[in-house]
Amino acid sequence: MSRRARVTSVVLAGVLAAGCGRGGGQNDDQAAAPVNEGPATGEITVWAMGTEGEKLSVLAKDFEAANPQAKVNVTAIPWDAAHDKISTAIAGRQTPDVSLVGTTYMAEFARSGALDPTPETIDGKRFFPGGWDTTVVDGKSYGVPWYVETRLLYYRTDLAQKATEQAPGNWAELTGFATGMKQDAGAKWGINLQAGGKGAWQTFMPFVWQAGGDITDDSAKKYTLDSPEVVKALEYYKSFFDAQLTPATLLRPGELEQGFVDGSFGSFFSGPWHMSLIREQGGAGLDGKWAVARMPKEKAGTSFVGGGDLAVFKDAKNRDTAWKFVQYLTRPEVQVKWYGETGDLPSVRDAWQDTKLSGDPMLKTFGEQLDDAKSPPAIATWEQVATVIDTKLEEVVKGVTAPADAARAMQSEATSIGL
Repeated sequence: MSRRARVTSVVLAGVLAAGCGRGGGQNDDQAAAPVNEGPATGEITVWAMGTEGEKLSVLAKDFEAANPQAKVNVTAIPWDAAHDKISTAIAGRQTPDVSLVGTTYMAEFARSGALDPTPETIDGKRFFPGGWDTTVVDGKSYGVPWYVETRLLYYRTDLAQKATEQAPGNWAELTGFATGMKQDAGAKWGINLQAGGKGAWQTFMPFVWQAGGDITDDSAKKYTLDSPEVVKALEYYKSFFDAQLTPATLLRPGELEQGFVDGSFGSFFSGPWHMSLIREQGGAGLDGKWAVARMPKEKAGTSFVGGGDLAVFKDAKNRDTAWKFVQYLTRPEVQVKWYGETGDLPSVRDAWQDTKLSGDPMLKTFGEQLDDAKSPPAIATWEQVATVIDTKLEEVVKGVTAPADAARAMQSEATSIGL
């Protein structure tokens, strides 16, 4: 799920009843049923959260115009109520036909037996691999990525020029880059890395992937949070705090954006939503003084991928039209229109050929990074494990726990929580 300011994720451990007559979730090996050909007909109910829920009616009307015998009823739901509302609907077998589902909820709902497997007529290769992987649970897809986001390095080009630094290509260069921003360009902080707190794992985990590590070993079905690669990533992350290149306290709302505009922060990692925030706060005076760059490489240059998935429920009253609407929303031209309405980045590769995206150097860089971006594992307990990572990362940053000890603690607590 995206970490945009307008999106707040709530983590609740819902107990989902499979219900008689419904498939058995992760043990259900039946092939996905095909979708009938021809125009869509009948009514469907669609749940969507946040801004997506507020604006989806625009695309619903276009779909209805192309399918005069179909009707799409959109219900907007706040993100902070989404998990509970979907859980309750599943338990009572009163689900909508289609819903936007946060990527970190997919495993929980799929394993409950509530989601309809993705029809084979939907080609997963059309999507960015990191986005598609968010729909895959125990080797089977249960939806499609609707929109995606990833993280890049935002940096002040004028300060970098003053420090005679270029966008960093690897870890050693990132350290030198942040050092130059502070010592030579006059920034108070060369970079901002989240010093713990909720969601800090999203900033930290790319360093683990770049070091060649991961959260789990799927083949062995176990966590790998005590690997040498995780320890290396913790040590490297901590080094920025030890050198006072990044603040060791959590920032107040708006502090990062204002600091970037006034030059206090030389750089930071974030997603595409920050482009509009910087433009709004910086105004014309900041034009040409900032840019974005891909993640630095160690063994890899991997970033985090988030976004939102579309899922059809097994208790859908109109399955065919539900999947036809999902397919419509992932047409390249529709994805481009949706980007214009919401700023959501397309999950479909072909949509990025449109000049609205390919013609913008910053957007183009986001598209390039999406080819090397990963999501957390599709496990129902992920949110609990993420909290463990957030907590131990903060202890490392504050010098309370050594990186190797923190990695062992992560592994022990995650193993106790389970996959």
